[in-house]
Amino acid sequence: MQTRYFALVAGLVYALAGIAGFVPAFRTALNGAAPALAIDTGAGRLFGLFPINVLHNLVHLGLGIWGLAAYARYSAARTFSRGLAWILGVLAVMGFFPGLNTLFGLTPLFDHDIWLHGATALIAAYFGYRTPEVVEARPGVAGGRRDRQAA
Repeated sequence: MQTRYFALVAGLVYALAGIAGFVPAFRTALNGAAPALAIDTGAGRLFGLFPINVLHNLVHLGLGIWGLAAYARYSAARTFSRGLAWILGVLAVMGFFPGLNTLFGLTPLFDHDIWLHGATALIAAYFGYRTPEVVEARPGVAGGRRDRQAA
């Protein structure tokens, strides 16, 4: 899979997850064992698994829009992949520590979010930091370079 297609797929998944978080039918209640949130608007579990609130949904929506926009160019998709790897990697680690696992009460980062953010960060790091395939010259174009990976 090319880096641009990773940005497209990740963008779609995160945009759809952000939208789904606002739909009450896709959200169940947080149980009593969950840490308290200062922002509990829209708090629940997306598909009964992933803890969310309105801020979490907005972040997912923002990441999704970024990924969709990054699909247009290889360099943008690589930057998106690298950024996503760092952002989600840090959020996954934060999920292990009390206080940080709610981003100081702003958004939930615990339970299933830890492995989801961690796995996504590893996949994004692969696409963001792997050595790109040779950039082929395009016949008839000044400079002969293209801003995308070879097929």
